[in-house]
Amino acid sequence: MTLAQRLRAALAAEHEHAPILLSGDLRDVTADSDGVPTPAAVLVAVTDRPSPGVILTQRTESLRRHAGQIAFPGGRIDPDDADASAAALREAREEIGLSPQAVELVGEADRYRTVTGFEVQPVVGVIAPDLVFTLEPDEVAAVFEVPLDFVLDPANHVETSVEWQGRDRHYYEIAWQDHRIWGATAAMLVNLSRRLRWTAR
Repeated sequence: MTLAQRLRAALAAEHEHAPILLSGDLRDVTADSDGVPTPAAVLVAVTDRPSPGVILTQRTESLRRHAGQIAFPGGRIDPDDADASAAALREAREEIGLSPQAVELVGEADRYRTVTGFEVQPVVGVIAPDLVFTLEPDEVAAVFEVPLDFVLDPANHVETSVEWQGRDRHYYEIAWQDHRIWGATAAMLVNLSRRLRWTAR
């Protein structure tokens, strides 16, 4: 069974997991005037190698929101996008120069709502290993690959909390090398881990 087939079967299977639905991200808490979340999508690009990895980016320090944070390629769904997958592929092309034709789409994971007013649809796809990426310098400071086994291992999911604006905010962190993956990105990885019940094979 190929990596794409394994992931597709796992996403399509019946699950009893309890996904995290709301972000613990503490920065720039906003809401639309009508209270309706803004649809967004991210690409969870998994590298097709014996020990698969997942592609993450580090946002530039000059961005208005989530500056310097670790994220999946992605952004809001535009009116011209056919669906969440099209938006995720478009954003990945714009941010890191990943051609849509280089991605074998697998399926969608659990939706996730951030406290910054976005409802994010993670779209999972498989890409060839060791691709060369072209970064959009105004948005992306770096792109790197993290071992999939590591980020999906529950032992590496650290739940923590902090008091902010009089409330305890809970969120997940995943520490890999010198990277701190937290907030929405970490929570989506935790959700993916619970859905896939991933084990190295």
